[in-house]
Amino acid sequence: MQRHLISAADLTRDDAVLILDTAEEMARVADRPIKKLPTLRGRTIVNLFFEDSTRTRISFEAAEKRLSADVINFSAKGSSVSKGESLKDTAQTLEAMGVDAVVIRHGASGAPYRLANSGWIDAAVINAGDGTHQHPTQALLDAFTMRRRLVGRDAGLGQDLSGKRITLVGDVLHSRVARSNVDLLHTLGAEVTLVAPPTLVPVGVGTWPCEVSYDLDSTLPKSDAVMMLRVQRERMNAAFFPTEREYSRRYGLDGDRMAKMPEHAIVMHPGPMVRGMEITAEVADSERCTVVEQVANGVSIRMAVLYLLLGGNEPAVTHARPPVPHHQPSDERSARTSFAEEK
Repeated sequence: MQRHLISAADLTRDDAVLILDTAEEMARVADRPIKKLPTLRGRTIVNLFFEDSTRTRISFEAAEKRLSADVINFSAKGSSVSKGESLKDTAQTLEAMGVDAVVIRHGASGAPYRLANSGWIDAAVINAGDGTHQHPTQALLDAFTMRRRLVGRDAGLGQDLSGKRITLVGDVLHSRVARSNVDLLHTLGAEVTLVAPPTLVPVGVGTWPCEVSYDLDSTLPKSDAVMMLRVQRERMNAAFFPTEREYSRRYGLDGDRMAKMPEHAIVMHPGPMVRGMEITAEVADSERCTVVEQVANGVSIRMAVLYLLLGGNEPAVTHARPPVPHHQPSDERSARTSFAEEK
């Protein structure tokens, strides 16, 4: 593992599989009476969020606390950033406090890269989403969900997604999730197809390691997983399609379209969903939809990333222990586990 996690494109196949396998170990912690490990005790992690977020921020915070790290939540609203403080000054303030890692979400593409390579701060930097650029942990949790559903929870250990056909549908132009998934899924050996209105396909998409189609109905029968992307109106400064009804008719996923998919195929969405436009309630609430699983898997993936960046470079190894009686104190010592030796 490298020092930072800025882009899904930075991960090799072995890096990605190591993270996915470590996340399987971390997922077992959620089944324990006490969901806490002492791995990052004494480490300080800052969640530096310049953009609004629900799932990503809470997921990172849950992962950090389950690993016993000290957590500082920073929101641009109500901070000195709203008074005009620069990213450099904010970073130097955090450096003075001696933080070990920074999880950053920023509206400007490239901000996490700038923070990691500027010399302003000596801490691991994890990109939690920057502009329309990258969102690597989202791509990892999506791949983790696909591997569990399409390969198997135990059978998938050590495996990638070779031969799997993944379709991403919707607002590719403004989607950092799409960019991250294309990079990571290609690294893991999957065949990726983008489906979107011509106005929502980025310039230069021909250089991406994927296929492009404008016909959703023709791609569904040969897809192992279909990920619907949110239409990001907050990033749009023009009319990219005539009406919501027209978009839904051409690129929305309803029950009839889902029926065209293979029986084993799954439906995914990074959230938040716009029901009735990108995806109908019938599809969103079906057993084939993995939205809730993706949220749960996000905690495991982020625990794995934090462990590998801050705790050690070997996979976490857990051993079966007798169940902890409920009358025992609920501190970190009760969550007994055996990890690879920390440095």
